[in-house]
Amino acid sequence: MDWNAILTNVVNVCIDVAFKLLLSAVVFFVGRFIIKLVVKFFPNSPKHNHIDPTARTFIESFIKIALNCVLIVTIIAIMGVPMASVLTVFATAGAAIALAVQGSFSNMMGGIMLLIFRPISKGDYVDIDGKAGTVNEIGIFYTQLKTPDNLTVSIPNGTMTSSTIVNYSREENRRVDVTVDVSYETDIDKAREVLAGIVESCEFALKDPKPAIVLSDMADSSIQFAVRVWAPASKYHATKEYLLETSLLALDKAGIEIPYNKLDVNVITNK
Repeated sequence: MDWNAILTNVVNVCIDVAFKLLLSAVVFFVGRFIIKLVVKFFPNSPKHNHIDPTARTFIESFIKIALNCVLIVTIIAIMGVPMASVLTVFATAGAAIALAVQGSFSNMMGGIMLLIFRPISKGDYVDIDGKAGTVNEIGIFYTQLKTPDNLTVSIPNGTMTSSTIVNYSREENRRVDVTVDVSYETDIDKAREVLAGIVESCEFALKDPKPAIVLSDMADSSIQFAVRVWAPASKYHATKEYLLETSLLALDKAGIEIPYNKLDVNVITNK
């Protein structure tokens, strides 16, 4: 047995493995650096300013995952692992992972559907199954909402595709509906005149479409007026708050009673 030949082969193998490990390490760190540059450069590139912010976030996440997969395959090839074996392992692992992460795959497909049909966009104020907030990010698997009280809500994209989505920001204007109750003794024309003055004084109320003040219902103890005013979507809450507060003050100043439920209790004592 030629020990010198065996020792020479072992040394050569060790050198070859060490070289491949060193090269793989260099490729890994250089690759990670390049991926970070690409991901950082993509949103800041002037060429991509025309891309919708919703699609931009999704594309960034997809590019990052795809480049990392390419980096892993490259390192495996450098180590000298036969690609046929790698593909077989990936196929087998892929089948097993697909069964284990059906929910994640559903979320990814949901993200793609959101990107294609675009029921929501970044910055929209939406309500998704009772969870309301501003769309902060649409990722591959989850969509993040920022609630008015500064909470972050993450909703799986798969759930969103099967949920009812109410988008409050899609249209430029919204109708603000306020119900005002007055007593049956009220002069209807006078009440309507007071409410019209309130609408006229509201800085956010639009002239077109024209505001409407209609008698909407006759309840048990009050007459109900429906005040319908169109306003910019961004000023919806400010407009509603103004109409409610000003109506209370103006009707009281005009001597118009705003009724409320009363309960009369009669105590009968046995003598």
